Amino acid sequence: MPPRTLFETIDCSIARTMDVLGEPWTPLILRDLFIGITRFDALHAHLGVSRKILALRLRRLARDGIVVKRAYAERPERFDYVLTDKGWQLCDILLAISAWGDTWTTSPAGPPALIRHRRCDHLTIAEIRCSHCGEPLHAADVEVTPTRA
Repeated sequence: MPPRTLFETIDCSIARTMDVLGEPWTPLILRDLFIGITRFDALHAHLGVSRKILALRLRRLARDGIVVKRAYAERPERFDYVLTDKGWQLCDILLAISAWGDTWTTSPAGPPALIRHRRCDHLTIAEIRCSHCGEPLHAADVEVTPTRA
């Protein structure tokens, strides 16, 4: 079997981001941290993932500076896993993924969760907008200019 491609070494922002997010448990762990499930046992119970996989994914997220471990008990030693600024920004991607999923993969019962903007207290859907003019930004409306040959 050929060795696994190291996406972190590819000179592409999408490849490097998928190196972090690319396996299914990591975005689900981030989702749970985002909604306030921060303790290992609670994450394990909510996700149904094996303890070994959960520990490996949390270790990687901590190593990459996406979460920090904060002790909440000494005996036995127990930790909360807290999103860093880098982790919160990664959750912005999850909002966009959720909006896509609500449009294209939701069941007839509707989306499994709703997003409420705390500032205005209204239900909302994540949208990507142009940082210059504020208009919605869609892949079909942009051109990509490589910065390296």
